[in-house]
Amino acid sequence: MKKGIHPNYAEVTATCSCGNIIKINSTVGHDLNLDVCGKCHPFYTGKQRDVATGGRVDRFNKRFSIPGAK
Repeated sequence: MKKGIHPNYAEVTATCSCGNIIKINSTVGHDLNLDVCGKCHPFYTGKQRDVATGGRVDRFNKRFSIPGAK
């Protein structure tokens, strides 16, 4: 490997908005502030919402259904 062309690789602290502190190796050179991490992200905590509430056919049937039918 060539000498002097590689960035400095050091341990930095990544702090999440929930208070979780993670030590990672990075070339950034300073501490990081994160919005979400694995401890507070809705996907990993199981608190995610179901965004897809129906398809185009359901929306069509709801819009053009006859009130009182069935």
